[in-house]
Amino acid sequence: MIVGVGGQGTLLASRILGNVFMSQGFDVKVSEVHGMSQRGGSVVTYVKYGERVYSPVVEKGEADVIISFEQLEAARWLPYLKKGGKIVTSDQRLDPMPVITGAAQYPEDIINKISALGVDVTAVDALGLAEQAGSAKAANVVLMGVVSKKLPFEESVWQAALDKCVPQKFIELNKKAFALGRSMAYES
Repeated sequence: MIVGVGGQGTLLASRILGNVFMSQGFDVKVSEVHGMSQRGGSVVTYVKYGERVYSPVVEKGEADVIISFEQLEAARWLPYLKKGGKIVTSDQRLDPMPVITGAAQYPEDIINKISALGVDVTAVDALGLAEQAGSAKAANVVLMGVVSKKLPFEESVWQAALDKCVPQKFIELNKKAFALGRSMAYES
């Protein structure tokens, strides 16, 4: 599952991930649920792969990996993670509307609370790394770099997916972002 807030690039991330799986001969189903994405609301994309996939939807307790572009989204979708699954998340905090209006408070220490439940969490400063690569918009590809170290596919497969999915004028920037994400996976 890829989860985030509208405008963070979850759709490109799902295309890259789906391309990696398809290039390895898997049947792939992608389902995008936009919600209130144009108003900064929650966005989720399901990417299922296997020898044969019949439904694109991931049910509670089924996700092998949750890729979260914002830490509150990681907590929100945690019930979908299977036992022994992994979370790769940006440590970014984006206040939802109830927090902005003062109707609610943003939960403190989310990543540590998820880890305390025994969940394998890799949290990175995806936004900072993306800015280091040249654009905050590449945070999604930074996270793909981290995920690439968690899945059993060669780096060349991921590089080919980037070439296929990222517009040519942004490819070098995104390859740098991807490499920075891969390097962070060692430290987690």
